[in-house]
Amino acid sequence: MGGVDVGSEGGKKKATNTDINMVPFIDLLMCTIAFLLITAVWVTNSRMNADAQVPGPPTETVTTPVPVEKVLNVHVNETDFALVWKQGATVVSEVRVPKTQAEDGNQVRYPELAKKLEAEWQQNGSHRDPSDKKVDQAILHSDNRAPFKELVAVLDALYATKRNVKLPEGDKELPVFNMTFAAR
Repeated sequence: MGGVDVGSEGGKKKATNTDINMVPFIDLLMCTIAFLLITAVWVTNSRMNADAQVPGPPTETVTTPVPVEKVLNVHVNETDFALVWKQGATVVSEVRVPKTQAEDGNQVRYPELAKKLEAEWQQNGSHRDPSDKKVDQAILHSDNRAPFKELVAVLDALYATKRNVKLPEGDKELPVFNMTFAAR
C-alpha cells in the first residue's frame, strides 16, 4: 500500500496520514497495456497493400533489356598503354600503344596515344551522332605511384578527340570521352 504523509505544522494540528489504494491503479494500468498490445497485433494484420493500378486482369508489358554500353579502359603501364573496350565483362577489342612521350618544354605529351584514341573511338565509339548529347565512358587505370605530369598527359590525350554536338544554344565541339579514375 502506498501512503502520503502530509506532515504537521508546528504541532498545532494533528498529523493526517492518508493511504492511497494502489491496487485499482495497477489494475487500470494492466488493462491499458493489454489493450494496447492486442490492438497493435490486429492493426498490422488488417493492413491492405494497395497501389494505383486500375482493377482488372494484369496486362502483359514487354520490357526490353537495356544494352550495356561499351566502356574504354585505358591502362597506364610502365612501357605502354593498353586500350581495352569492354561491354559489360566482355572484351570487345584490345590495343597496345607504346609509351613514347614528346617533351613540350616542361610538359609531357603522348601524341601517338591521342591518335590511337581517336582511331579507336571512330571504330568502337557509341555516341557519334551530333544530336546525341551522351558521351562515351573512359576509365583511366593507373598506378598510385604514377607521376602526375604523365597522368595529365594521358588526360590531354583522352580529351583531344572532339565531336560536334547540337545544343539549344548552337553547335559546340565537346570531348568524346567522360573520364573516371581507377587507381591500382
